Amino acid sequence: MTKYTGVPDNLFLSCYNLVIKFTEDKDLLFNYDSSSPESILTYAKELEGMTFLDVKKRYLAYYNRLHELTEDSINDTNAKGQLGNFLEEYYFGYKPNSDQEADFKEAGVELKQTCIDQKKNGSYTAGERLSITNISFEEPVEIEFYRSHVWNKIRLILLVHYLRDKTIPRMNNKILYVNLFTPPQADLEIIINDYNKINAKITAGLAHEISEGDTMYLGACTKGATAAKSLRPQYYGDHIPAKKRNFCFKRSYMDYVLHNFVLKDSVPYEPIIKDSSLLEKNSFEDIIIEKIEKHVGETDYRLCEYYDRIYNNNKAQWVDLTYRMLGIKGNHAEEFVKSNIVVKTIRIEENGKIRENMSFPPFRFMDLIQEEWEDSELYNYFSETKFLFVIFKRHGEHYQLQKAKFWNMPAADLDGDVQEGWLQVKNSLISGVKFDIKPNGTISNNLLGQQDNRIIHVRPHATKAAYRLNDGFEKGNVERDANPLPDGQWMTTQSFWINNSYILEQLD
Repeated sequence: MTKYTGVPDNLFLSCYNLVIKFTEDKDLLFNYDSSSPESILTYAKELEGMTFLDVKKRYLAYYNRLHELTEDSINDTNAKGQLGNFLEEYYFGYKPNSDQEADFKEAGVELKQTCIDQKKNGSYTAGERLSITNISFEEPVEIEFYRSHVWNKIRLILLVHYLRDKTIPRMNNKILYVNLFTPPQADLEIIINDYNKINAKITAGLAHEISEGDTMYLGACTKGATAAKSLRPQYYGDHIPAKKRNFCFKRSYMDYVLHNFVLKDSVPYEPIIKDSSLLEKNSFEDIIIEKIEKHVGETDYRLCEYYDRIYNNNKAQWVDLTYRMLGIKGNHAEEFVKSNIVVKTIRIEENGKIRENMSFPPFRFMDLIQEEWEDSELYNYFSETKFLFVIFKRHGEHYQLQKAKFWNMPAADLDGDVQEGWLQVKNSLISGVKFDIKPNGTISNNLLGQQDNRIIHVRPHATKAAYRLNDGFEKGNVERDANPLPDGQWMTTQSFWINNSYILEQLD
């Protein structure tokens, strides 16, 4: 046997064995009927348990091109979308293209591969949103959903899930599951409404104001890490440049698909809308608002009586009442889980002020300094999340229901004040956090305060304060309540908070 220059010995031996295998069975690769969804699925199922490297080995062995398999080709980590078109060429035998039709046109099947991440407890979660097709802001939109490129791409998806392990070369990631997926009819009604919402902004010349949080399942995500540099003039309106975007299924929706249609291990969810035909004439948001606002003017005490709930005045009480007004028993609303809708109850005091600022998940200092803005946890959280604000106002001893409102962070605020605040925090972490230890033992720092930014600030998010400083000062349970700074010191875990004054602005 001939040894190809540049091929590592271990790879060469395994590939040589594949040459022998393919000599014995030349029909193994590309043995499927491209006009039959069933045949495509049967052939694709053979991918389960294979790595992407395995796929490429088989392909190169089939064509006697082992010399193309080098260490550099295996370990390449530069291209974020390296695996995006991989299976099309190396397993299904056709060249990747930007065609807006389904990949397997005769069968009406679209090939999509997407990643799964494994949590510390061993469970799986969807790793990212699923890009569907590009959105062109430079030409007229297709108003009719069932004539759109989106429908061509999602009507029947060959969904390939692989386990993403960032500690190894991408080529060594393993394919775990292969399935055909079609959105259920109830989901499709919401997807159509999402499609129409996105188009409404585009045709109004407001593509630059689009956010993923505008919609529920079908989003309009920025395209690439340098989306801010990929501005395109709009066809409609005043032709204001807008970031390039793709239609996508949101990560929250993909997580639902993973657990309900692939793993089939999800906890039971309760649908708020049990008759999908209601969505043909009314939007999901309108239905939700109507359910809540029929109780406008009633006190929390009266609502507890009405829904047979103990009035205990704890923080969970008002959220619990919200779900009961929506007609479900727990807090696992199916539509909210799939669309990443977060319920926030807001209590306004008699003086017109909000008692509390709104907190968000804690962040790790060492992770934040490695992020770029459009790939950051904060950006993704605000761009993807829609909030349901349920507003109560104090009247005497109790709070009275005022109204309900869906809200997501406006793109101008996210890319303006929020980005500036995030960058200020990042720079403070890199340059070194400054601490001031008071005589009573309390510690202050120079991270972003409420007075420093119109929208966000940073505050502790831990059970108790904890520090380990370079001068030997130590306080609290550092391992539990703190995380390390770039300079080796440890500081109480922090999170971003929204200023209560900004929240009040959004309620009008």
